[in-house]
Amino acid sequence: QVQLVESGGGLVQPGGSLRLSCAASGSIFSINSMGWYRQAPGKQRELVAVLPSGGKTNYADSVKDRFTISRDNAKNTVYLQMYSLKPEDTAAYYCYANISPRDSVLSRLNYWGQGTQVTVSS
Repeated sequence: QVQLVESGGGLVQPGGSLRLSCAASGSIFSINSMGWYRQAPGKQRELVAVLPSGGKTNYADSVKDRFTISRDNAKNTVYLQMYSLKPEDTAAYYCYANISPRDSVLSRLNYWGQGTQVTVSS
């Protein structure tokens, strides 16, 4: 069993900063990629940033130059540092990981966190 646990959401004023964290735990053989998606009320879930192992980071155009994704491989943790937050960044943010579990090392399975709310408002 693999779990993703997020933390770091909250209420912040426009122009402020937040850092989200997501730790993967459980029966993990390898983590192929980790990242973040978000979903605002009435909208579809969208990619924010993804960081593949050994690959190039991919950011949504709307967050480029404001958000930074990073990983601590030793801790199986991914971070999303958000700067210059805008009201339109308000959403539930979901951690994502593509993982090969120990009992099926050739598989690549997608896992999701429970979501953490980010609200940008004055």
